[in-house]
Amino acid sequence: MGESGVPTSLFAVSDLHVAYEENRRIADALVPESDDDWLLVAGDVGEKFADIEAVLRGLRDRFHRVVWAPGNHELWTHPGDPVRLRGVARYDALVRMCRDLGVLTPEDDYPVWPGPDGPVVVAPLFPLYDYSFRVAGAATKEQSLELAYAAGVVCTDESLLHPDPYPNRESWCWARVAATETRLAAIDPALPTVLVSHWPLVRQPTDVLWYPEFAQWCGTELTADWHTRFRAVAAVYGHLHIPRSTTYDGVPFEEVSLGYPREWKQRPDSPAPMRRILGGPR
Repeated sequence: MGESGVPTSLFAVSDLHVAYEENRRIADALVPESDDDWLLVAGDVGEKFADIEAVLRGLRDRFHRVVWAPGNHELWTHPGDPVRLRGVARYDALVRMCRDLGVLTPEDDYPVWPGPDGPVVVAPLFPLYDYSFRVAGAATKEQSLELAYAAGVVCTDESLLHPDPYPNRESWCWARVAATETRLAAIDPALPTVLVSHWPLVRQPTDVLWYPEFAQWCGTELTADWHTRFRAVAAVYGHLHIPRSTTYDGVPFEEVSLGYPREWKQRPDSPAPMRRILGGPR
């Protein structure tokens, strides 16, 4: 219970995209229900380093604990961002910034949420993607990309998300997956987990995309069994801008993105970007 007598909750949000003023106002209005509530931020706060820092600072001031996993937009070397770092150097700088703020990252020890549904290990992940969610009929990354370019469906990552010092994004992904698997395997097997990643851990959520060619920028087949192998009671993700709840192998998958104003303004309900994952009123 929080100091107010309200049961503590584990909330999640992603894809705040605060370069849009309407979204920035929503991000600035996110508040906990109790003094002990946690917030999981599953990537794409924004593109510019200063915006990411300002929003995470504000959230950390309001929530008991903030846990961040990077999205592709945070990893962009945006032409309008004075911070010109690329690839791993940019990610490392984001991690240092989060640590200065007291925000947890995939590079920190996984915290244990002690709320009413706990204890649960909260694991922020950075697996990236490796083009293995290929277009139907494509046997290779090259064929899949060729089909995407022909359809005019190409992720901006191709020009702004640099893999330096890795030769390509898939090599960076494979290194991230290997290191993350080792850490997840070391978690106390008696404890369940909440897995937090910007990209979905399984391919099924991409089946509803209007443009199926975009799926190749949405994850890796290498994480397809993580939710069962590592005892997840929930898997949190964003990226697709299709907020919904689904279940795979008995595990709830929560897509918690806000998305762009042109998207959330078409939804019947007012934006309610924070999703309760665990805890709260019974």
